[in-house]
Amino acid sequence: MALTIGAKAPDFKLLDTERKERSLSEFLVRKTLLAFYPGAFTGVCTKEMCAFRDAMANFNNLDAQVVGISVDGPFANKAFAEQNKLTFPLLSDYTAEISKKFGGIHEDFAGMKGYNASKRAVFVLDKNGIVKYAWISDNPGVEPPYEEINKSLNSI
Repeated sequence: MALTIGAKAPDFKLLDTERKERSLSEFLVRKTLLAFYPGAFTGVCTKEMCAFRDAMANFNNLDAQVVGISVDGPFANKAFAEQNKLTFPLLSDYTAEISKKFGGIHEDFAGMKGYNASKRAVFVLDKNGIVKYAWISDNPGVEPPYEEINKSLNSI
């Protein structure tokens, strides 16, 4: 079941692109935008992560940060971050455990039996880890509503 507004986000530990374990609690010193994406190097995911990259000055002004999460391994996420000059952490949920707790997964993604991917989802958390905004899409080809996300960050 997906997280909803007002819920406390469960803490987690996932590997970053350097295979260093990172926890949600370490990010909560600022407002945190968790962006779950189905797959590195795919068209819509690249557009979404680059849109967040291009909005970093705005996020910094709002005392907010972005954390991307996918089921891709740390090696793919690292190459994805380097190719797209992403300056925010990308975390690897290769077991899909955290994706299931937050926004859900696509089973047998892209017709590949046994391959699961995170649903595209965005959660805005306050410094206490409370969900202030939640958006989850069953359609992996849809980008998130960036203006809504920005309004949510402005309202915290």
